[in-house]
Amino acid sequence: MKTNAVKAKIQQGKAALGVISNFADPMTAEICAHAGLDYYIIDCEHGAITVAQALEIIRACEATGITPLARIRSTDAKLILQFMDAGVMGVMMPGVSTVAEVEALVKAVKYPPVGERGLGPVRAWNFGLGAMPQADYVRFANEQTLVLPQVEDMQAVENLEQLCKVPGVDGFIIGPRDLAMSMGFYDGPSHPEVQQTIDRIFEIVLAHNLIIGTTAGNAEQAKTLITKGAKIIMNYTGGMLGGAAKTFANAGN
Repeated sequence: MKTNAVKAKIQQGKAALGVISNFADPMTAEICAHAGLDYYIIDCEHGAITVAQALEIIRACEATGITPLARIRSTDAKLILQFMDAGVMGVMMPGVSTVAEVEALVKAVKYPPVGERGLGPVRAWNFGLGAMPQADYVRFANEQTLVLPQVEDMQAVENLEQLCKVPGVDGFIIGPRDLAMSMGFYDGPSHPEVQQTIDRIFEIVLAHNLIIGTTAGNAEQAKTLITKGAKIIMNYTGGMLGGAAKTFANAGN
């Protein structure tokens, strides 16, 4: 297991920039790495990506120096275990709104004494054949992995103070589109009420000295979010490709 470069960068006070992708082709991750991004989130919630496919993407990430993370579709501990054992360095979890759900996520990602993740001679531990003894690996893995629940509905917002107090949580990722839907704004998160709620989420999470992250559609939005305190900024592969297409289309007019 390698040092989590994203976590290290954030601990240095810098923001990590990356992408969330539901593409199963590992070359997408390689392209993102060579473009200079810090992390690549394998989207296994909205993407039809299996654990076996994720393993190939993780290999591509490791080979090109971009940190592999995953958004997994549920807090099923056995499912999370497969992704962690394959080499994912952190989990962004959708649909968690209660303390019990966040506690279950921590238990699944972290080894004892922090969590309840099962230990085996798996890829993340060099199949038990590396130089790192078991006790050292367990401690190191708990230090390096990221636990990032998503805030996507008003129940999570209402419970956020308590969610921030769950031991083992590194931070929270705001899902602005689903948050807006939860608030009754079905056309997107641009409404002042949604933006005020997002500001409230920032205040609560930052007050607990935890990581806050969200999406940005362009560089100016990213800069604004970083100024507010965001340390994880993401776009999605479709949006990045769409932006490139619009650039070319405008150039032709």
